[in-house]
Amino acid sequence: MRPIVIIANTPTANTYALREAVARGAQQSTVPIQVLSPLEANSFHILQSSAVIVGTTENFGYMSGALKDFFERIYYPCLESTQGLPVALYVRAGNDGTGTVQSVTRILTGLRWKLIQEPLVFKGAWQPEFLKNAEELGEAVALGVELGVF
Repeated sequence: MRPIVIIANTPTANTYALREAVARGAQQSTVPIQVLSPLEANSFHILQSSAVIVGTTENFGYMSGALKDFFERIYYPCLESTQGLPVALYVRAGNDGTGTVQSVTRILTGLRWKLIQEPLVFKGAWQPEFLKNAEELGEAVALGVELGVF
């Protein structure tokens, strides 16, 4: 079975904790997972995946520079081969996350990946329930892949 690839920018302890929660949730299924930073991930990882979970910080109302760099590197190598790839997005936003969600979804639309749920935006001051929601996201994606829903 092809892995779920979790690609997330983690510049702080809280964003690292979110990525780990997503991975913990995904580990509730039999689907293998691969956890990478946007700087480590490349088109090979995407071409070999069954689904992708993307996590980013809100930086100046936009996605992180590391995630933008990732998309620039994989866009053309993956464009024709990954259409319909299931993808989920979460954003750690200090403000409202709107610009970040728009910028990422524009690229996902261009890649023709299938957003499998509304983006999950963790906004404002840190809240402990963010981790629970992140874990549920990872579990939902993994179970969807395992059951053949996606």
